[in-house]
Amino acid sequence: MPIDPRTVRRAAVRAGALAGAMLLAGGAMAASDPGVPRAPQMQFVPPPAGTYSLQHIQSCPDGVLLDAAGRARRLSTLTRGQITLLTFFYTSCPDPLGCPFALGLMSSLRHRIVADPGLAGHVRFVSISFDPGHDSPQRLASYASGAAAGTGFEWDFLTAPSMAQLAPLLQDFGQDVRVEADRQGRPLRAISHMLKLFLIDASGAVREIYALDYLQPEVMLNDMRTLQMEQRELHQHARAASAPAARPAGPGGGRSPGPHSTF
Repeated sequence: MPIDPRTVRRAAVRAGALAGAMLLAGGAMAASDPGVPRAPQMQFVPPPAGTYSLQHIQSCPDGVLLDAAGRARRLSTLTRGQITLLTFFYTSCPDPLGCPFALGLMSSLRHRIVADPGLAGHVRFVSISFDPGHDSPQRLASYASGAAAGTGFEWDFLTAPSMAQLAPLLQDFGQDVRVEADRQGRPLRAISHMLKLFLIDASGAVREIYALDYLQPEVMLNDMRTLQMEQRELHQHARAASAPAARPAGPGGGRSPGPHSTF
């Protein structure tokens, strides 16, 4: 039975994650400053783009959110037509291996996507806050001005009018969120959540879900290139299917007679 290269990459990433965790634990015992947070080192060579396929995990959930200008936006309008990398976050996240790490990773990916002729103009980012009580559109606008300025790259930051309106979307994505509380049960600013990034194809299907131990830029870029190749092939097949049938060759060798031609 042939071995799926994505199975190999996941096993290698898991090994790298375990080694990285051990190194972080050792570093924490040896020094008080663990340094800049980094994803586990990649312990394998990722398969080339287009040599594998990504499964269809689910259709991308939909809902009405607010953008940084306070306008109502339906999520489906931001997850169709291009490849989308979507994540949930909150602006006051204190975990260096949580939202701040995802922000830095996505910023780095954005620059590489813009410089890639095969991906530039075909990928967007969407970041949704799961702290709508604190992350107002005005706060998102300030946050986005530092995160996504200066490249012309499409990166939308969204929030919701309330947690009650956001909850169904979180549930549909399988994004668990729990607000931390003190001993008296009063909510704290920290929100417990698992970092996830969702890769969505141009038709709105979730094709990959990255957790912390899978956040390898080379793998993610190759996944995006694979989806773009797939989309290009679909368009070529659609054009070929809709093209008119060729006229049979006649006395003129298959050429259409001109306005003055006679037979």
